[in-house]
Amino acid sequence: MQSSQTQALLQLRKHLEYPLALEIWENYSGDFCNLASTPHMAITCQDNSVSELKIMGDKHVKVSDFSGFAVPNETLSDGFSIDSFVTTLSRLSGLRVLSLVSLGIWGPLPDKIHRLALLEVLDLSSNFMFGSIPPKVSTLVKLQTLTLDANFFNDSVPDWMDSLSNLSSLSLRNNRFKGQFPPSISRIATLTDVALSHNELSGKLPDLSSLTNLHVLDLRDNHLDSELPIMPKGLVTALLSENSFSGEIPAQLGELAQLQHLDLSFNSLTGTPPSALFSMANISYLNLASNMLSGSLPDGLSCGDELGFVDISSNKLMGVLPSCLSIASDRRVVKFGGNCFSIDAQHQHQESYCKAAHIKGKQSKGKEIGVLLGAIAGAVIIVAFLAFVLFILCRRCRKYPSRGSFEQPAMPKLAQENSSTGISPELLANARFISQAAKLGTQGSPTYRLFSLEELKDATNNFDPMTFLGEGSIGKLYKGKLENGAYVGIRTITLYRKYSIRNLKLRLDLLSKLRHPHLVSLLGHCIDGGGQDDSNVDRFFLIYEYMPNGNYHTHLSENCPAKVLKWSDRLAVLIGVAKAVHFLHTGVIPGSFNNRLKTNNILLDEHRIAKLSDYGMSIIMEENEKVDAKKEGGKPWQRKQLEDDVYNFGFILLESLVGPIVTGKGETFLLNEMASFGSQDGRKRIVDPIVLTTSSQESLSIVVSITSKCVSPEPSTRPSFEDVLWNLQYAAQVQATADADQKSDGASQT
Repeated sequence: MQSSQTQALLQLRKHLEYPLALEIWENYSGDFCNLASTPHMAITCQDNSVSELKIMGDKHVKVSDFSGFAVPNETLSDGFSIDSFVTTLSRLSGLRVLSLVSLGIWGPLPDKIHRLALLEVLDLSSNFMFGSIPPKVSTLVKLQTLTLDANFFNDSVPDWMDSLSNLSSLSLRNNRFKGQFPPSISRIATLTDVALSHNELSGKLPDLSSLTNLHVLDLRDNHLDSELPIMPKGLVTALLSENSFSGEIPAQLGELAQLQHLDLSFNSLTGTPPSALFSMANISYLNLASNMLSGSLPDGLSCGDELGFVDISSNKLMGVLPSCLSIASDRRVVKFGGNCFSIDAQHQHQESYCKAAHIKGKQSKGKEIGVLLGAIAGAVIIVAFLAFVLFILCRRCRKYPSRGSFEQPAMPKLAQENSSTGISPELLANARFISQAAKLGTQGSPTYRLFSLEELKDATNNFDPMTFLGEGSIGKLYKGKLENGAYVGIRTITLYRKYSIRNLKLRLDLLSKLRHPHLVSLLGHCIDGGGQDDSNVDRFFLIYEYMPNGNYHTHLSENCPAKVLKWSDRLAVLIGVAKAVHFLHTGVIPGSFNNRLKTNNILLDEHRIAKLSDYGMSIIMEENEKVDAKKEGGKPWQRKQLEDDVYNFGFILLESLVGPIVTGKGETFLLNEMASFGSQDGRKRIVDPIVLTTSSQESLSIVVSITSKCVSPEPSTRPSFEDVLWNLQYAAQVQATADADQKSDGASQT
């Protein structure tokens, strides 16, 4: 690396007030181009200059209000100057990728950011920047991804966005942007993802049909109050909930052949939803809840084969619930409470309640038509009068021609570019909004396929007891060897609630698409008995990749001292599992909760990489009425399940701390022993000796603190999985530093 580039990097570290993520730079004397990447820092070089710089800090935005000044323990100090910081940054003129996340950077983003003219990716999310996006950002014409999520930008979204002609992803979520959705965005032909959710945008949403490459549109939680516009034909995910959209749902939405996710909940939409919405070929998630929809759905309503979740609750719909949405059908999850359907009276209003609203809507529409006709009649009279005046003037003009003649130029014809949709196979294959983590997780994953029962019998020697590995809460597990020599884990599952084969296949298809580096890969399934799609099934098999190093629990037991993991290895396992659960909660829509978290379900591969098994079983095992997200004591079902995962993960953390003491002791014992972590003597008494001898006090304290929060008896005080993951990564960094210092001390003594 050029010395000037090295000096710029060290100066940046000083500007950022020496974050832990860059501690590795402190005594490093080698070439920064060869510096090994960490989960929080990465440098890539090209032609002896920095081309990529990624730093993730530990200053997550936790305040809801920000006045524009430094906040102790949240932002960088009063002495920080964002202008000086960006000036130093601009010395790295070869940067193509810049990611500075959760570093406490505060202040208005300076115009001089445009000096990084080669930028293709700019991610400044989770900081404390405010004001407007500087105009000279428009000159970054190579920019493909712009991410400014979770800041405090409080101006309008600029209307020069179409200057960024190569932009494919625009994400400005969780800010305070106000004003209208800029029409210029609808002119960026390369856009595939637009996310402006959780802002204060208002007014009209423009026609977006020209965005032929757009896959994802996320505008949740704003104040947009127009009618729904024409949407692009290639749209895959449209998240428009928690706005004030009005009028009827356009029939054009039912013509979007690629649409998989549509969320229009919590708006002010009226009329009867178009039948085509339910029968689209790829639609898997349809949420129309909490609007003012009225009328009756047709008896012969058809539902698409992929449709797995429908929510039409809290509207004013009446009549008979169509058979494809009936609760008697087990093909999909359907929520319809809070309407006036002639079913399930306990959760339905009287028909008069919805009928009055429907009549009122018709009357309102009649008044609108009357007003429109009156306006048309008035306009006709005015036009006739103007025509008469024009006729008189023209006659006079012929008599008295002007000195010069003017010819109005013809308007040019607009030709619409017919570009291909360019939808990626990965996005089409997954009936959900896939996060970046999911995309990374699918790389290199084995192909999912169907297995025959004969294959499984051959692989296990007809389920010989010698191949039996154990039995969990959802069925027996066997070790099998396929014809190609590959080992697999075969889980046999007995259903206590009968499903049709068609329904089970839909659920298994959903489960098969949950892919992440820290999830045990699901290789395929086998349905016992086969038969027709409408026939019922009692038993099926799931085939997973085989994990030769067993489960995490055995690596904590003193019964196998050779296998017991030291503290840094336990942290690596915990971080991997936390990443997997965070993905299951936030990386797919709808999220997968209640993932049976326990040390027996964490498996280690041949490289001791941790992977979570038995995840997503609620997709198959939960009853419809449990999946129905009704509120219990004001708390949504999904929130309760999320808290259960956090709580259960807390006990995994506890078992990682105390080791074999957990066996047979139970939750009550462990909760009572939590107080022991507060003192050194208490820790020596309860913490696993291997943990005590291989951990630093600071690293241990961080994990003890987050563990205590996870197992809190009050669910509202438990942390999010993002917080859990960050604390574990922080603890691992602290431990790595302590281990390096110990090695250094040992080397100096010798």
